[in-house]
Amino acid sequence: MVNNTVDAESTEIRCQEKSRGGLSYEVILAEPAPNVAVPKRPVTPGKNVSVEEIEQKLKAAEERRISLEAKKMADISNKLAKVEEATRKKDEITNEFITQTKEQLESKMELHVEKREAIISDLKEKLKIHSQEIEKTRETLEQQKANEQKAIEEKLKIAQSLRDENIKKMLDRLKEHNTIKIAEIKSQNDQLECQKLEEKARIYENKLFAAEQKREKELQKKIEKVQMLERRAELVRQNKAQSQDIDGQPNAIASSG
Repeated sequence: MVNNTVDAESTEIRCQEKSRGGLSYEVILAEPAPNVAVPKRPVTPGKNVSVEEIEQKLKAAEERRISLEAKKMADISNKLAKVEEATRKKDEITNEFITQTKEQLESKMELHVEKREAIISDLKEKLKIHSQEIEKTRETLEQQKANEQKAIEEKLKIAQSLRDENIKKMLDRLKEHNTIKIAEIKSQNDQLECQKLEEKARIYENKLFAAEQKREKELQKKIEKVQMLERRAELVRQNKAQSQDIDGQPNAIASSG
């Protein structure tokens, strides 16, 4: 007798979310149970098993196997139906969330656009008022400037008139002076010019004297520097001559005392 059995509980359906809004299903079927040979019962003495009985038992086993497989497929169908229902509900929730989010975003964008337009309109109005105030201020300043310019021109005219009048009075006074007074003034001016010339001459002489002293000092420094260089050169010649005498070479340079 052959007994074919299938463990329906070992069938597994795994659900995994692969991406946003998508599911992946993995159906793992249990390995079919191997055909286990049932050990033959020892033949009872005096009892024989007919071929018909064996066929009936095999048929019953086949029916049980088919029933188990049908039950297994029904379980799988039920599980798949549940998964599909869960997926459908999740898709509905996701679509509803997307719709609500989209509506909220659109509402926010509309509100933002309205606020932005209101702000821009308010700024334009403020700029318009500010421009009008600036124009009024400019016109006021130009008017004040024109008035001030006119007042200044009037004052200049008055000052010019007074100046011309004063000059005329001064010329009249100068004409009243006699020739002696004019001569005295000329003499004083000549004396002042002579004093100025003498003062300039003294200043030039002092500068020339200072420049001459400075030149002499610089010349003296140059002479002292040349003498120092000559003394150093003489010391170098003497040292060289001494070093040649020590090495046993003839002294080719004569020292001057």
